[in-house]
This record gives sequence, structure tokens and C-alpha cells, in this order.
Amino acid sequence: MKIQERTGAGAGRSAAPAGPSVGERLPAPPRERKPALAALAVLLILVGALGATMLVLQAGDRIEVVKITEEIPAGQSVNKSNTTSVMVAEDPGINYVQWSQFDALKKLKAVTTIPGGVVAVGEMFGTEAKVPEGKALVGLSLKEGQYPAGLKSGVTVAAYRVGGSSRSGSGDDADGGSAGSAGGDSVIVEKAVVNYVKDNKGDDDLVSSTNLPVTLLVDDAQAAALTQAATNGEVALVLVPGN
Repeated sequence: MKIQERTGAGAGRSAAPAGPSVGERLPAPPRERKPALAALAVLLILVGALGATMLVLQAGDRIEVVKITEEIPAGQSVNKSNTTSVMVAEDPGINYVQWSQFDALKKLKAVTTIPGGVVAVGEMFGTEAKVPEGKALVGLSLKEGQYPAGLKSGVTVAAYRVGGSSRSGSGDDADGGSAGSAGGDSVIVEKAVVNYVKDNKGDDDLVSSTNLPVTLLVDDAQAAALTQAATNGEVALVLVPGN
């Protein structure tokens, strides 16, 4: 009995199905299709192509305009040394001054001080400057020695009366030197801002002169005395601390 049972058990094991032989591949499960991802990829490609097309179209709508390269004081005009041309995207909402209008722009003046590095727009220019309330612009024509070297617009200076030739004929001459004190150096304006100083570089529109044209921004109360001294050629400028 025992021998038969063992034989039957062995026979049952031999009847079990054999496993797959070495080298055979198991069947791969079917790939799941994702139509949403495919549609998203197509959409991204279309958006990228549309963006590139818009950039090309915008590049074609560029215009040549005037750019200010150096500060232009109020009341002064553009010239070849303080401007250049640049290309910008056309925008109907911005009143750009196109480079083709440069000759007409030279006939106008900066209504306020225009800093360097900005693109010119029409609102920056007009027929006259806007002088701040309580201030006045006084023009000077200075000889060499009446102004410091390297004088630039925007700096602060003091204006002195020098020479005193306009008062040399006063009756105080007989008083033993009182005329000397009257005609001596005196401060006309303690602090004045240089609104403009001529730059000979590239300024073809101005006739060269031995004198240096300078415009000072001063208080109204000081304008008359400074103008009188300037008319007589008795003004000298000195840089003051703080520049």
C-alpha cells in the first residue's frame, strides 16, 4: 500500500504543465493611448510657431527715432553731438520723434532739462523753455580766464563782479581809495546753476567765437545785477563746493 501511494504521488507531479523554456518572452501588455497628451503637444507646437511669427512681424514694424545721448538743458536744442538714432518698435500711443524729423527738431527748444539716455518724444520740445517760477535765465559771454576749465551744464557756480571799469569814473575817486573798494571784486550771485554752456564738438550751427556762451539759472532778484555786469564784461564764474 505504501509503495503504491508513493508511486501515485510521483505520477501526479509529473503530470503538471511544464514552465516556459528559457529564451521565450512573455507577451507585453498593450500600451495605453493618451490622446490628451498628444493634443497638448500639438498645441504647444502651434503656440511656439505663432510666437515666432509675431516676433518676426514686430521686427518688421520698427522705426528710426531720435535718442538723446547727453543732457540737454532747458531752452537748448538738439545737435549732432547730443543725439543719435535708434530703432524701436512702432507704438501709436507714443509720440516718438522720428530721425527724419531731426532738422525740424533743431529749431525747437527743450522745455525742461532732458537727461541723456532717453528716447526723444514730442512733449519734450517747444518754442521756449519753461523757466521755474521765481527764476530767470541770464546769458553770459565769457572770455578765457573768466570761467573754470571743464565747465559743464548742471554744475553750481558763483558769479563775481571783476574789473569794475563801469564805475571807474565815479566821484569817489578823490576819497583816497573808496573807488577801489567799489570797483573791486564782489559776489553777484552766490549760487547759480549752469543751464547751458557751449560745446564746440559737432556744433556746426554755431559760429565759433573766442568767447564762451554760458547761460545761468538764477533768482529773479539777482538777474538785473548779473545782466548789467555781463553787459560790461565784468563777470567771472567760480565753481563752488558741492558739485
